[in-house]
Amino acid sequence: MISCSFFVSLHDEKLTNMINDQFRVRENIYATKGERIGNYIIDRIIFTVGIFLFGMLLGMFLAAIDDVTLLYELENINPIIDYILSGIFFAFYYILLEGSMQKSFGKMITKTIVVDEFGNKPKMSAIVGRSFCRMIPFNALSFLGDHGRGWHDSIPNTYVVSVQKLENAKKLHNSLKTLGSDNESSEFVNKGSQAI
Repeated sequence: MISCSFFVSLHDEKLTNMINDQFRVRENIYATKGERIGNYIIDRIIFTVGIFLFGMLLGMFLAAIDDVTLLYELENINPIIDYILSGIFFAFYYILLEGSMQKSFGKMITKTIVVDEFGNKPKMSAIVGRSFCRMIPFNALSFLGDHGRGWHDSIPNTYVVSVQKLENAKKLHNSLKTLGSDNESSEFVNKGSQAI
């Protein structure tokens, strides 16, 4: 028969590891698949409207200077070139927003944020990497797994998490660290586990 002291020591070991470790993102604070899809749809709509408005302004400018040859060339662009150019513009949309604020317009609305494995702002190289990884064919299908992390998350080792859940998890982690660093608290936990 397993004694209670086994469970207490196992619990104390896990608690000690949590206290001593640096905060790390865990699955329980990931953004939901619904939030991720919402982010994508909102960002795609905003991006498309932005490109449309840019195209209108470009067209008016070129018509005003009486040079519409560029418009004719853009109208007959190769679909592969169109995909690449759209992907590059979409990547810069994410680089600009996620690089400066850790969130796109979609993430602002769904209250989610991009973080590194420690729950901090990712390096700019990770933001650039995740932005261009979105161009990988079938990237959208990479979300079908259990964890809901796409290739543009896993390749640069970034996470999209709920802001509220991240804040709560960090507060809990810091509280446990404070509790663990207090000598009196440590002695109390040790005495309590020895008594059992």
